[in-house]
Amino acid sequence: MDEQSIYRFSVKKLNGEEVSLGNFKDKVLLIVNTASQCGFTPQLKELEELRKAYKDKDFEILAFPSNDFGGQEPLNGSAIGTFCAINFGTHFPLFEKMRVRGPHSHPLFRFLADKKQNGRVGSAPRWNFHKYLVDTHGQVTDFFYPFTKPTSSKIRKKIDRLLAAGDNE
Repeated sequence: MDEQSIYRFSVKKLNGEEVSLGNFKDKVLLIVNTASQCGFTPQLKELEELRKAYKDKDFEILAFPSNDFGGQEPLNGSAIGTFCAINFGTHFPLFEKMRVRGPHSHPLFRFLADKKQNGRVGSAPRWNFHKYLVDTHGQVTDFFYPFTKPTSSKIRKKIDRLLAAGDNE
């Protein structure tokens, strides 16, 4: 497997079930670190709008709750999923709360943030709702800071381009 692909990582769902990111092979992914008590938390609604807009395409949003920034994710486990579903109607995969920054961050986020590892992008999350765009080969292609809204034309155009590239293979 390609060393510069996210497919070599496994993560845990909110219920503790381990999932290989290889399960998302051939999909364009938007990977986001989230928090339930952040000024950017309303982006959960926009992430769901984005999911709906691309629901018939090979696109998925993967959300990773984190308490790394200002202690803004006090919830754990299923409480996170319940909060997101009730308040924002989310239907995209939510994973177990994890560290996304620093020496104790999850290996996936160390990979996403380190250009030496992923070959393309060098940007560690500076706050909640940092977004990474991944192509159909599991390669990190871009990132977006928290203030870039999920439904922005900037993000949509890049998703469209990656989906079109995936269709042409």
